[in-house]
Amino acid sequence: YWALKHVNFDLKTAGDHRKLQLNELNEHRDQTYENSLIYKEQTKKLHDDKIRNSIFNVGDQVLLFNSRLKIFSGKLKSRWSSQFTISEIYPYGTAKLIHPDGCNFKVNCHRLKHYHGGDPPPLEIPDVHTFLKDN
Repeated sequence: YWALKHVNFDLKTAGDHRKLQLNELNEHRDQTYENSLIYKEQTKKLHDDKIRNSIFNVGDQVLLFNSRLKIFSGKLKSRWSSQFTISEIYPYGTAKLIHPDGCNFKVNCHRLKHYHGGDPPPLEIPDVHTFLKDN
């Protein structure tokens, strides 16, 4: 009781202190809101940078990402399905694929990547001379 009476003894000072606290709270809230907007813009930019803007044309050879592959399906198993050919391009990033077996279906272009075909060229190892180590 004494502490409460002592704190509120001068009502003008207590009122000014309370107004100051409320103003600081509003400033802190505004600053937090601005920081959240900045964070949102940065995360949107990072997400947009991750999404590839590959350009696909009719007749391109592509690989299809298999998103339904189980998490623990086995080590070193590729998540990219075999080679497909693009037969049609639709608006909004959709493509119609043809598999050599004859299967046709539509997929989102974000699930595709270009297939460059063939095996990589063999590495040429230059002739290396070995030298005896001096004792």
